[in-house]
Amino acid sequence: MNEAEVRGTLLVPVANRETAERQLDTAIELATDRSLRIVLVHVVVVPSQLRLVDGREYVLDEEDEAALEAAVDAVERRGVVADSLIVMGRGVAGGISWAASEVDADVILAGWRGRPPREGVVLGSYLDTVLADAGCDVLVQRIQEPRPADLDSILVAVGGGPHAEFAAETAASLAREHDATVRLVHGRSSTDPEQSSLAAEELLADAADGLEGVDVERVILETGDVPGTITDLTADHDLTLLGVTEGGFLKRRLLGSLSDSVARHAAGTVILAKRHESTPSRLRRLLG
Repeated sequence: MNEAEVRGTLLVPVANRETAERQLDTAIELATDRSLRIVLVHVVVVPSQLRLVDGREYVLDEEDEAALEAAVDAVERRGVVADSLIVMGRGVAGGISWAASEVDADVILAGWRGRPPREGVVLGSYLDTVLADAGCDVLVQRIQEPRPADLDSILVAVGGGPHAEFAAETAASLAREHDATVRLVHGRSSTDPEQSSLAAEELLADAADGLEGVDVERVILETGDVPGTITDLTADHDLTLLGVTEGGFLKRRLLGSLSDSVARHAAGTVILAKRHESTPSRLRRLLG
């Protein structure tokens, strides 16, 4: 890929060499499939007693700077256009948001260590803010362990809505790079008689519509424990993708109960997907 072929920008915040390595395969595969350039950004948090312009001299760690440049080299060796950006800011979330705006990012791919939630915090103080406020699409990859280099089977939990659609589209991009199968699964609660089998089938059909060039399986599971059943299924797949579930963005409701539960307890690598919606679009969907 060269500059003339670039159709958008994928912003990848990296904190250190380890987190960069665990995000790069996913970033490169998405960028390759969608003809995106990758901008790797490192945010240096500058204490309030220092001016931001002094951050590079007094706060920036040379090892972090070297890791950022090594990551750029690794991306370029895979044939993807890459740049790096070091941002001085008072907080990580603000730095990422500024960088996303500065480079006109189409999507952010952030890393999450999968730590237990704290009072008032779901994924982490800066990730919660980025998920809630970013002006573009956001993917959050759990990086507790390395992602398998080869993907054969990708699980996507489908619950309807734009976030689930984004999760399925992302799964398709990764599947095309690996010739992997995408398994779309909808958990139909046995305690919820309002949803018919036909409605569940339509949800899966809608999710599968845009997955061109991908081997897709569609599965409806009737269960009294949707999060638990989907979590169990993750052990049979190399990668799991989830759209954040509806329910607002207040404290533990940031992700929704299903995506929060599965993301924390799933086997292997998990990617959470949140599609950016403008306020009018979100209101039309909620009222429609």
